[in-house]
Amino acid sequence: MTQAIGEFKHSAPLTLGVELELQLVSRRDFNLVRGATDLIGSLDYDGRYGEIKLEITESMIEVSTQPQATVDGIAADLAGLRDTLRLHADRNNIAICGGGTHPFHHWPERRICPGDRFEALYQRYGYLAKQFTVFGQHIHVGVTSADDAIWLTQALGIYVPTFIALSAASPYVDGVDSFFQSARLNAVSAFPLSGQCPPLADWAAFIEHFSFLQACGIASSIKDLYWDVRPKPEFGTVEIRVCDTPLAIEQAASLAALAQSLSRWLLRTRPELQAAKQVYVARANKFQACRYGMDALLADPAGPSQVPLRQSLLDLLDTLSDDARQLGCEHWLNALRPIVSDEAGDAAWLRRRHAQHNNLNDVVRDACERLMPRSSDKSWENIR
Repeated sequence: MTQAIGEFKHSAPLTLGVELELQLVSRRDFNLVRGATDLIGSLDYDGRYGEIKLEITESMIEVSTQPQATVDGIAADLAGLRDTLRLHADRNNIAICGGGTHPFHHWPERRICPGDRFEALYQRYGYLAKQFTVFGQHIHVGVTSADDAIWLTQALGIYVPTFIALSAASPYVDGVDSFFQSARLNAVSAFPLSGQCPPLADWAAFIEHFSFLQACGIASSIKDLYWDVRPKPEFGTVEIRVCDTPLAIEQAASLAALAQSLSRWLLRTRPELQAAKQVYVARANKFQACRYGMDALLADPAGPSQVPLRQSLLDLLDTLSDDARQLGCEHWLNALRPIVSDEAGDAAWLRRRHAQHNNLNDVVRDACERLMPRSSDKSWENIR
């Protein structure tokens, strides 16, 4: 059954929303546990910080903040959601952690969550639905018009490798080091409508493109578009979908600061996009960021040339500093700089823990403690 795209709901410019997919693990061996339905069913929570809901398998949940004008507001919501989950996870004798993949689970052991949509996805995609037990951060940025949403979707698409490299937190798959910084996105790429938004002039062109996909039987609703960046008309936002779930909420807030500052700069300066040329390099650049992280070499079709991601990212942070200052999130944006220059990212942290423990069970245990430290009380305020 196909669904028409509704009217684009205009939002206040540059408002933010963040979604995090989180891992539910056993306190005994720190493998994934089938606990989502029980955890959600036991919640005593009034929704003040946002939503806590089921995801596709019983070993994961999704939290989403309230719409916020500032990154500080996002950080406060994430802290409230974390503290709520800590309390209820303790009651259910489970632990919760971030990261883009669970390092050693076996996908056939996963169970699809109850619900018509989840069952339909399982019937459509088969085993891919269970293999989709991977964990990402989605960032929504508010825009004032549908045409701006399409333009920003394509403009942000150029920076997909930047978000991948900064958030990479999935080096381990099936108990082995994948050699990737972000192996999670390999699971996403298996879906037929994954990838990048094609070159589109405006919202009318997007509607025409999507209607064509529907007529061909390729897509039934906009949720079938697993694009790296996509418009979200019911929210009035553009959604960035390539980030691994970070190991700590502070990192999630910093990535939201990057999204907000970058969107402000793009909408303010309107650089030439060369969207048609980007199509030819987007897939290769995405692979480079997933595989090599900060050491990626990106193809620049405007050159044409090849540029080091690390240096271009440092230049970008300098470029965005004034926009971040105007938005009141410069302290969050600056917190990303050590990841660029000091190999301080989450993938490197996980590998160091593995070298220390020589087993992945203890790595997951440490990741749980990092997401939900017992002594934390608004620890995000230390970013200032």
